[in-house]
Amino acid sequence: MSESAKNRGRPNPALVIMRRELGSYFNSPIAYIVTGLFLIITGIMFFTAFFLQNRASMRNLFSLLPVLLSFFIPALTMRLYSEEKKSGSIETLMTLPVTEFDVAAGKFLAAFISSAAMLAPTLLYLAGICLFGRPDAGPVAGGYIGALFLCAAFSAVGVFASSITKNQIIAFFTAFIICIVLTMIGEFLIFLPAPVVGFLQFLSAGEHFTSISRGIIDTRDLLYFISLTALFFSLTVMAQKKELD
Repeated sequence: MSESAKNRGRPNPALVIMRRELGSYFNSPIAYIVTGLFLIITGIMFFTAFFLQNRASMRNLFSLLPVLLSFFIPALTMRLYSEEKKSGSIETLMTLPVTEFDVAAGKFLAAFISSAAMLAPTLLYLAGICLFGRPDAGPVAGGYIGALFLCAAFSAVGVFASSITKNQIIAFFTAFIICIVLTMIGEFLIFLPAPVVGFLQFLSAGEHFTSISRGIIDTRDLLYFISLTALFFSLTVMAQKKELD
């Protein structure tokens, strides 16, 4: 049998690692604690707008979603590499027929799916709005599309932060600081000189997410999130190659 035929019969290493990470995550209490806290906070924001402000809208939720994901996604990703580095099992994993790319891809996919699963129950809020009002489909669809791209980018940041330390707390705060700076950088533009504003607006994840959440799907915003995801994914692979050399 040829080598290519043998390879076609083997499961993809990245998918195997992804399934392992998802199984480990959803069999631990942290999955339900993090998701529960996220839903409590988003629920409060939604019902405040729905009942107190009498608005059948998801605008409140989407406006604060980048800040919330800046905190909750690092909580999901902090253990992905750090736990294995601390226990020493990462060396055992790398002796298997896998590459640094396979491991990073598997862990990134697990992080992205976990963050998307955390976001999925908020669709129940949308169902409630549809029962009592007529939400504008464009901003709602844009908000969820933007949220998925944001989840991908912040998952890549979180995986990178976890890949450079054995300490989960350090991994969490490193990812949180990067994510919150990317989110909030656009809030301080009024204090800066005009030539700097355009550059910082381009760097701001919050600005790009806000643009998409208005229902305006601009390829520049999508390319920003794709580039940010690819950058931190590449940094993760490079960090692992350097460590193992």
